[in-house]
Amino acid sequence: MEMLKFLTLVGKLKRTKRSGWVANGIKDPESVSDHMYRMSIMALVLNDSSGKLNRDHCIKLSLVHDLAECIVGDITPHDNVPQEEKHRREVGAMQHLGTLVDMDVAKELHDLFMEYENQDTPESRFVKDLDRFDMVLQAHHYEEEVNDHKKLEEFFQSVKGKFTTDVVKDLFEKLSENRNLKQCPRENSL
Repeated sequence: MEMLKFLTLVGKLKRTKRSGWVANGIKDPESVSDHMYRMSIMALVLNDSSGKLNRDHCIKLSLVHDLAECIVGDITPHDNVPQEEKHRREVGAMQHLGTLVDMDVAKELHDLFMEYENQDTPESRFVKDLDRFDMVLQAHHYEEEVNDHKKLEEFFQSVKGKFTTDVVKDLFEKLSENRNLKQCPRENSL
């Protein structure tokens, strides 16, 4: 077990800036760990309408879903890396991380990562919704910072129709309404 190596690698996520924001010229963009942190908080405080999701499991999925990026970096669709290749690299990174911790932890990390990748449980689909929602919420914050409410429209377009859980659909609708109000402010009457 090489816990110091593991923790050092994971610590790189604190300095790994999210590629989509960098590509869009965002000044001081969030890191991957910033993103994972807010997703974990969302998993803690939100639940789907059924109330049947395992909240602790959702928090774990949120913490692990981008863990491989401490080795492979934040690969986005704009990097022109085929999805299969991205997956292969990330699985390899998770396998390497697993060699640095004890076997039980390695198995749990691997299983969480694969569950998120496969999207075959209600928890993994909920966390995928949180992942997408955190992205557009962050985009909205960046747009507000520069007072340009169309600057990051591509991020909003990329998630339309993809949310599967009611609570996140509702949050996205509220965010979109808020954003639209700022794009088209009502004219004040005389």
